[in-house]
Parts: sequence; structure tokens; C-alpha cells
Amino acid sequence: MVDAEGDAGAAVPGAEGRPAPSGRPPAGSAQAALDVAGAAVAVIDARGTVIGWTRTAEELLGYRAADVVDRSATRLLHSREAPDADADPDTPTTPGTAPSPLVPAWPARVRAGAPWSELAELRHREGHGVHVTLQASPLAGPGGRTDWFLSAAPLSESSARPTMDGVVVRSLLEGAPIGLSIWDADLRCVWLNSTVERQSGVLRHERLGRRVTESLPGFDTDAVEAAMLQVLRTGTPVIDHEFRWIAQDLHQERVFSSSFFRLDGTDGRPLGVCSIAVDITSSWARERLSVLSEAGTRIGTTLDVMNTAQELADVAVPLLADYTSVDLAEALHLGGEPLERLESGDGTIPVFRRGGVASIHEGNPESLWSIGEAVYVPRVSPFMSAMTTGKSQFEPIIRTGPGTWVDNDPGRRRVIEETGVHSIIVVPLRARGAVLGVAVFTRNDTKAPFSRDDLLLAEELAARASLSLDNALRYTRERTASLALQRNLLPRHLSGGHAVDVAARYLPADLHDGVGGDWFDVIPLSGGRVALVVGDVVGHGINAAATMGQLHTAVHTLADMDLPPDELLAHLDDLVVRLTEEDAEPDAEDYSTPVMGATCVYAVYDPVTRRCTMARAGHPPPAIVFPDGTVTFPELPAGSPIGLGLLSFQSVEMELPEGSVIALYTDGLVETREADIDVGLGRLGAALARTGGAGRPLEEVCAEVVGTMVSTAASQDDVALLLARTRSLPPDHVVTWVLPTDPALVANARALAVAKLSSWGLDQLAATVELIVSELVTNAVRYGAGPIRLRLIRHGALVCEVFDSDDRSPRLRHARAEDEKGWGLFLVAKLSHRWGTRTAPGGKIVWAELELPLGAAGP
Repeated sequence: MVDAEGDAGAAVPGAEGRPAPSGRPPAGSAQAALDVAGAAVAVIDARGTVIGWTRTAEELLGYRAADVVDRSATRLLHSREAPDADADPDTPTTPGTAPSPLVPAWPARVRAGAPWSELAELRHREGHGVHVTLQASPLAGPGGRTDWFLSAAPLSESSARPTMDGVVVRSLLEGAPIGLSIWDADLRCVWLNSTVERQSGVLRHERLGRRVTESLPGFDTDAVEAAMLQVLRTGTPVIDHEFRWIAQDLHQERVFSSSFFRLDGTDGRPLGVCSIAVDITSSWARERLSVLSEAGTRIGTTLDVMNTAQELADVAVPLLADYTSVDLAEALHLGGEPLERLESGDGTIPVFRRGGVASIHEGNPESLWSIGEAVYVPRVSPFMSAMTTGKSQFEPIIRTGPGTWVDNDPGRRRVIEETGVHSIIVVPLRARGAVLGVAVFTRNDTKAPFSRDDLLLAEELAARASLSLDNALRYTRERTASLALQRNLLPRHLSGGHAVDVAARYLPADLHDGVGGDWFDVIPLSGGRVALVVGDVVGHGINAAATMGQLHTAVHTLADMDLPPDELLAHLDDLVVRLTEEDAEPDAEDYSTPVMGATCVYAVYDPVTRRCTMARAGHPPPAIVFPDGTVTFPELPAGSPIGLGLLSFQSVEMELPEGSVIALYTDGLVETREADIDVGLGRLGAALARTGGAGRPLEEVCAEVVGTMVSTAASQDDVALLLARTRSLPPDHVVTWVLPTDPALVANARALAVAKLSSWGLDQLAATVELIVSELVTNAVRYGAGPIRLRLIRHGALVCEVFDSDDRSPRLRHARAEDEKGWGLFLVAKLSHRWGTRTAPGGKIVWAELELPLGAAGP
């Protein structure tokens, strides 16, 4: 103890060399800290003898340590008739006086051994009474005896009633809803208020004189003591240090926010630390709710299964667990070798694939498998139980003894031993009645095991992630089906024949709605011509892809009819309107609203005349790149989208120099949410002018244009680009004769054709061509009017065309054996590779195409 002069000498005068009682507050800084607190402090043994006295006690009652130590404390209690100021405190109380009530109550309180407090009147050395608030706490003394730690705060006089400032201060400290404690320089508790007792459930006498690590089992005491030591050394307060307390049943968890500041003496030396603790358990629960709200924004940000699994793991660590893994069932089709084909030699079986993993430790030392690898589990384990029962598995303390699931899982047993994993929660990931996998949460660095509240939080996180996983799975399946359908409908090998060189690029949309309905195609036509088409179905997903398939097939069918571009779009529009009406509900009031809709641009290029005829239906205009690099967007009427039934389509024809590039594309290439389409058209024109000139391979041009126009971020729509560089047939590969409508000239037409074939080195085809020309010219003479034109075209095949002024298409008949007529077109169809008819200005053209003999090259 500190003597009357304040020196840190003998703790008890007259008892030098006697060791301080065990559990008694140590000398020096602790007492100074108490003095700073303003309380008069004394220590009394079980017999009521004063064995410790402080400077503040001397200031309060006027007695020096030498006057009271080793003497009865009852002499300090005031009587109704105060003795003389110089009376010896050892003098027995004057007969007839009434001692303080403390005297008869003392033996009972000693026997009870419990802290107590009351208002008392003490005797000042000068003889008058001093009203105080008295606090007594038991201390463990030597030999198992109980000493008493007494602190007294003076009451001030006001009128006839003592209502002292000390009462207010003491009431404030004791009744404050926050826990207040004082710790000496050795971090031993020397004072605490009653709120601390209620918070921790540990009695005052079990705390006094002990370190926090000795008196609070279940607390994160190492971290608390480290924070206090930091404050003692640096003098810098620690504010809102959060720590947890776990009840003995392991299922009750409380959270406290503590602040620490240092107590300094008048000489500036540190005396101890004061701590303030606030129970924030309910606030922590609200924080968990906010975390769940945050999880709703952080989990499921993409429609990707693996990314969603990783987001769940990232949210759980370190909020809930020190390590989290998300393992997905094989039903999700994550790729890799099927799990049923894998084997294990340690008795475990492959059940999952790792979808996500997170740890507070770098490198995930708790994880036996990496992302995408097969995860093996024992047949009897919480992982299998969660998978088969669909219920969470909770082990606050993992049992590792013989016969446990850990004992049958060597890999996980090794991880548990090496990393200190001691608590585990396994939650099934369920959605729409199916278990998609399991989420595993463990703790190793966090000493507190999982509680029931933690289990509820884990299940809530898993439930949110399960819905996101299911949405991602459904989206992935639909997107895969849409892409497969779309790519199977798109041409795999584009060929422009001898009319154009072609190249194309298609980029599917990366939006949540999935793949769109963009398509493109290059269709060979009669006479060496070629049709170029690009379309875009409204909407995304598998329905858009299916609609695209219908329109793609319809365009092919109409192209075979050799219709002009505007007529082809009109027929396509009429077809879509009819399909929409057929698909409408029978009781629908309005049949005019289209279910299907699309935009389209259709162009036909003739390498003989170098003329290109184009029409569009609500589609962005084509771009033409001339051989010198000049880019133009032809003034082509926009037309209405397919499916509206307005039939507002017009064709435009223009002659193109050989080597020109025709660029057809969908709006995803030029439209963005940030800029108008005119801006996109300007960018496209600049990109084509820079890259699309003569000489560069179209594949390079196509790739560079798409790379320039489409940002590295996810595209907002499907992108399709089709480029065609025009070619022309050499003049000597085309020959045309104008014939009068005279049946006698049929023989002359045959002779002209045979002669030309001989000059081309195609004598092998002479007999067949002679018969075909005879039949076609004869029909033209018989049914047509005006001049007849016979034309032979040699490109990749040999084409024989006959024009007449009759616009009626011939009809193939199947003549009977006895019929003398009706065999003409039947023979043409049998002798040619393919044949057909198409409209032309002023009439029609009937044509037949023959394959060239082996070794006979085209132009």
C-alpha cells in the first residue's frame, strides 16, 4: 500500500517484509489510479483490522497510516457523542454512545463474502463525523482468508440532509448502462462497476486483482489484452474494439464494443488503463441483416454459375467464416470428366465440383481442391448428409476421434490438424426442390465456434445464392440451346462462287437476355449471280433464335424463286403476318399486333453486268466501299420492318466497279445506348475506308472492323457483319444471241451453241446443250412474242438462258408414255444439274445449269 506521505514504501506500516496477500491490488500505480478516481481506499482483514491505508483516506479522515494500520477499523466509525480530537482511536467507545450500524453487520458480511455498499458515517481525527458512500469488495488473502477492499466517497452537506456530489458521481459510475473498469500497469483489474458484472456474469470479487485473460473465459481475451497493452504503451486510445463472448453452452453469443484510454499520474507516468464496454449484441444482429441486404447485391451479379458460387464464398469470408467452399452437384454440367468415371483409393467418392473458395489465409490452405476440380467426400459425412437430406449439418466442435467421419477422411483430417479447423457448417444449396450443391463454412483462426445464429445466417446466405445459381443454370441452359440453334442455322462455309469473295463475323450478345436472332447468308442464284442477306429478329433468347430459323428458311425458299429484292421482302412480310395470325390466341381481340418481327436487307449481285440490286426492311443501310477506298451509304428506302404488313419496299440498282466491297451488318455493330446511330454509321464508314480498300484479305478487314466498332466490354446486342468483294466475269465467258421468233431458227440456235462450246473446250457437253437449247428456244417461239435472247454463261458451271416476252412461268408436266407433247421441260430437268425460271424486265428467263466436266476450269 502507499503510506501517508504517498511514497511507494512498505505496503503496511509495521509489517515490512510481509508479502502482499494473493489477489490483493498491488502497490504503486494501482493505488495512484484509485486516488485519481477520487475514492478513499483501505484494506481490512477478516477480523476487522486495517492492513492498508491510502493518501486519499488520510485526506478524508485525517489519520496517517501509522495511526490506523494494524488497529481495529471499528474505531473509525463515528458515535453520536464524538470523543475529543486528541482521543486515542484505540480507546473503547464511550458507554452510552451508539456505534454505526456497520459494527453489528460486519460478521455477517464477512461470512457471506459478497460485495456490499451502504451510506455510513466515519470518524474524522478531529472528532466530527464524515458522511460517505462505502463500497466493500472481498479479496483473496493468504491462507485462504478473505480480506476486504473498502472505498469511501465523501458526501457534501446541504441543509440538514447529506446529498453530496460523491453520491451523484458514485451513482453515475455504478448505474451507468456501460461497463467501466480500471486496470493497473500490470493489466490487473482494480475497480469495476456493477454493469460489468451484469454484462459478463462474473462477480466483482472474481475479477478484482486478476488479468482479463484469467477472469473472463469465453471472451476473445487475447485480443482485448493486446489492445490494452497497446494503449498503456503508446497512450493512444483504442475506440470501438469489437470482441465476442461465448456462453458455456456454446450457443449464446454476445458482442461488445470496447474503448480503452490510459490513466496518467501527475508526473505523467502511466498508472493504468480505463476500459468502457458497451453490449452491441442487438446492433450486431442488425448488422447481420444489413449484411444479408448487401449479399443480395453482391451475389448473383452475373448469370454465370461459377461466378455466382465464388460470390457466395467471398461474401461469407471473413464476415461469417474463416474459410468457405461452394461445391456444385454434377447435375449442373460444369464440364470435365463425368464424376461417375472417377475413382478414389481412400474410400471417398467424387460427388461435387468446386465452384468457389475463399479464405482469410493467402493461398487457401484449407482447400484440398481448386476451382473446377472434382471434390471427394466420405460416404458417411456431413457433406453427403446435406446433399441427400437437403438439411444443414452443424458441428460447433468437430469431433475427430475414432469412428467419426473425420477419421474416415484422411485428407480433411490432415487439413484440420494443420490449420486448426474446429467448427463447421454445411448448408445445402436448394432451389425448386433440387439440391444444386453444398456450401461449407469453417473456422480456425476465430476461436469462437459457430453458434445457432451463425447457422441461421449461413442458411440465409445459401438460400439467396441458391436462387441466383438456379437462375444462372437456367440461363446457361437456354443460352447454350439458343447458340446451338443459331449456329446450326448460320452458314458454316460461305462461298460467293465466281461472283464475290465473302467474309463474315458474328458475335452473340452478352446480355442477361441471352443470344439474339441475327443471321446472315450468301445464296447462289442462277446465271452466276449471288444473293447477300443479313437479318435481325426482334428480341433475344431461344424464341428469337427459332424465329430466325423460320425466316432464314423462308428467305432461302423465296431466293430459289429468283424474286427481285423488293418482291422477296414483300413475300417474307406476308409470310410473317400469316404466321403471327396463326399463332395468336383464338379469343384475342387484336390480331394486328405482331408476335414475330425482324429487319432485313437483301442484295443481288450479277457478275456479268456488275450490277447490284438492293432493298431493305427497316434495316440499317448497306455500305459500299469502292476500290479507291471511298465509302458511301446508298440512298436506299428504309422500308418497314418485317411483320407489319405494310409492304413498303423498293429496290435500288447500282453498277459497281470490280473490287468494290458490299458491307451488310446488323444494328448491334453501329448502335449503342450512349450514341445515336448516325455516330455509329460515321465510325463504320471511317473503319471501312481505312481497312476495306483493294488488296487486303476480307477476313482481315472483317476482323479489324468488328474489333474497332465493338468495345472490349460486353456487347449490348448481337453483332453480324457480312462483307462481299465483287468480281466480274471475263467478256469471253459470256455470249448472247438475239433470235427472231421463227421455228426454223431453232436449228441455227443449236449450231451457235455447239460452236461456242467447242471454242471453250466443252465438246463433251455439246449433245446435252444442243437438246436443252432446242427445247427452250422451241417453247419461247411457241409461247412468247418478240425477239428471243439465247445466252451461254461459263463460270463455275455452264448456264444456258433463254429470254422471251411472255411473263408466264412454264410448268413442268409429267407426260404419259403415249403422249407426243409435254416432254420438253421434263427432259431439261433430267439433263441439267438444276433449272428454273425468273422474271426479267419485259418477260421471263428460263435457264438450265450443267456441271462442267472434270478438268474444265471456270474463269
